[in-house]
Amino acid sequence: MKRGFQMVDVGGKTPTRRRALATGSLRMGRAAFALLKSGRLPKGDALALGQAAGILAAKRAPEHIPLCHPLPLERVDVRFLLDANLPGVRAQCEAAAFAKTGVEMEALSGVAAALLAVYDVVKQVDPALTISDVRLEVKEGGKSGVWRHPQSAKRPTMAGHSASKKLGRAAVLTVSDTRSRKTDVGGPLLAQGLRQLGFKTAKPAIVPDDRQKISAAVARLSESHDVVALTGGTGLSPRDVTPEAAAAACDRDIPGFGEALRALGAQKTPLARLSRGGAWLRGRCVVVALPGSPSGVRDGLQVLSELLPHALHVARGGGH
Repeated sequence: MKRGFQMVDVGGKTPTRRRALATGSLRMGRAAFALLKSGRLPKGDALALGQAAGILAAKRAPEHIPLCHPLPLERVDVRFLLDANLPGVRAQCEAAAFAKTGVEMEALSGVAAALLAVYDVVKQVDPALTISDVRLEVKEGGKSGVWRHPQSAKRPTMAGHSASKKLGRAAVLTVSDTRSRKTDVGGPLLAQGLRQLGFKTAKPAIVPDDRQKISAAVARLSESHDVVALTGGTGLSPRDVTPEAAAAACDRDIPGFGEALRALGAQKTPLARLSRGGAWLRGRCVVVALPGSPSGVRDGLQVLSELLPHALHVARGGGH
């Protein structure tokens, strides 16, 4: 019997940290925009109502999207940006969860409902309104790691969109005696992920499993980079010396990063707890050591996306 549709079975998947950001816009006439901006719309505060509507819609997305999985949302954040060039308002909805599948539909539902709620308040003074450009901008988590809409750079930056911030320069080192640029998988994957997080990153360099050479490379690169990220050499074999070499070149340990990395990996395999990946500070530069496997790099990027922006902010003298 042929079925018209079916819900995807996610029973065998491992929960990971998921995040999605959706945006959209509402265009209106200049007179209505002036009333919205000054808070003088007859029905009241359109943006406050839109924020509440967006949060509620994100939480209830499975109730109106048949194949959407119910998810334990941990965070829903709805924001607006008044844009005189439209004229109108741009909205964004960010959703996050620790789940087996993504939160894209929750974010899209939230931004659509937020715009509709504002539409409902503004239509009394201007019925010629247009909702447009509703789309997914960023999603994170799962096997795909970080994904961004190909045209997201063309859209005006909105407050709170962390993936669009320029975080500085990052250097990537692959630690291996045997790998070449042609066989290195982890290094390019790590560089790509750091670029998607907002770092300017050059091609990965390769350094052998030699403690002194690794330490020297970390010391040299930390002088001109905000982050030095290494992949490989974090296991238990005699040649795995990356953690010791990185620590020797640095001033302080950041133990929480390694703890988070092993906790995330252990959700897939208990052997991940044997990894000795970690993070350190050398001056204001954050030095990170990740496993050499692609899955280890993806887990590391997920942890970096949550911890690294704030770590750099504090390391540069910012407040907690």
